[in-house]
Amino acid sequence: MMRNNMTTLTRGVVRNLLLTTKSKTPSSFYNRSISSTSSSTLTATTTTTTAKAAAIPSDVVSDAVPDAADVEEDEEEEVVFSDTKKTAAEPTLLQPRVLVYDGVCHLCHGGVKWVIQADKYKKIKYCCVQSKAAEPYLRLCGLEREDVLRRFLFVEGPGLYHQASTAALKVMSYLPLPYSALSTLLVVPTPLRDPVYDYIAKRRYNWFGKSEDCLVLKERELLERFIDREEMMDRS
Repeated sequence: MMRNNMTTLTRGVVRNLLLTTKSKTPSSFYNRSISSTSSSTLTATTTTTTAKAAAIPSDVVSDAVPDAADVEEDEEEEVVFSDTKKTAAEPTLLQPRVLVYDGVCHLCHGGVKWVIQADKYKKIKYCCVQSKAAEPYLRLCGLEREDVLRRFLFVEGPGLYHQASTAALKVMSYLPLPYSALSTLLVVPTPLRDPVYDYIAKRRYNWFGKSEDCLVLKERELLERFIDREEMMDRS
């Protein structure tokens, strides 16, 4: 009888162990399945998001959301570029001591050749009024081409220019002696000097002749003294 009781007790213990194991196994397996599924889903979602982000071009992203600091920097660069361009262009337009004359007039061309030979220190520069390079000088002085065709122009600097007999005597003042001594004739009143100049200027084509183009093109060795030499070379 005692033996039967031991057998019954042993079977009861085994049955309880089996029931306990069965009750825990589904829950544990379920939890592991949920955890595994969640991890797989999270990994797949992350991978998909990363792939989509990589597929978007970088320029589309940058254009869609511009950085405020970059915009301000670009605006500042444009302003600086605009100001720099204007400032840098000014000195290339105007030079001091420029003689602007009628380039097709034989008398005027002869006078310019004489000044070039006398000006051994190369203080004077030259420009044909028919060239585009003469336009900024005309604007500076508020003159038209017709004004210079009547009376040649000598631009000493910004706000300082002369015409007719005064221009001729001012040019002389930059030449070495004895030519610079002729500038003393500036003491003679302009109303007395200019009528003589105008009388010759009106008749110069009839007396000395006129060319179809700037005469300096026929004497290329003189071009180095001309501010419009590049334009003259292109024209020739």
